[in-house]
Amino acid sequence: MFRLRAAEKCGSADYGWLKSRYSFSFGHYFDPQLLGFGYLQVLNQEVLAAGATFQPRSFPRVDVLNIILQGEAGYRSSDGQMTHARAGDALLFAGDNTIYQESNASPDTDLVRLQLWLQTCPEQNSPQLQHLQLPESEKCLLIASGDGQQGSLKLRQNIRVFQLSLQHEETHIFPLQGSRCYLQSVYGGVELEGESPSLQAGCGDGVLISDEKQLRINAMTDCRLLIIDCCGSEQAA
Repeated sequence: MFRLRAAEKCGSADYGWLKSRYSFSFGHYFDPQLLGFGYLQVLNQEVLAAGATFQPRSFPRVDVLNIILQGEAGYRSSDGQMTHARAGDALLFAGDNTIYQESNASPDTDLVRLQLWLQTCPEQNSPQLQHLQLPESEKCLLIASGDGQQGSLKLRQNIRVFQLSLQHEETHIFPLQGSRCYLQSVYGGVELEGESPSLQAGCGDGVLISDEKQLRINAMTDCRLLIIDCCGSEQAA
């Protein structure tokens, strides 16, 4: 089953220094029908103004995956460690007791990133901070997984997060391992086919996918997608 999460219907906030779009309930935005999906609890796109800084915060009971789309981010941990990430980088924060402060490291360019919160399994362990550069040339790239295979970031849950880059009119068959999957268009439009009736998604849209064995993804334009495959998850939407 496919269900569209249109970009224009997402929650939003504009604080001047920070502009956000929320795919699921987050902060002041609450929708009882959208409290996450499978192991995916949060998917936000945020624009942080040049030189701006978030308040220090920790992320208990979730792995936080940041994908930098534009600009440069700086992260200072509570133990004094500094990490920088640029457009094309992904960072995974898996330290329940570590506090991080995130800043836009550029004095004149907005920082644009996607942030995912992924439910963890308490018995699993991962490095507290992991950093991965995402090669533009790879069509289907495994960014994060529960076992860290193919050099991916290691999550504390049985989840696979892929980046898929397609050219106009290109088709890709994507096999699914879980009963719940979320597809997010970073940019571009696609048509999805499966056992359910086909569905089209445009730039910035998301799609909640249930009980499909594979996806046939037809690119209507050049596009970049995230696919979050919640392997074995039986949680309801």
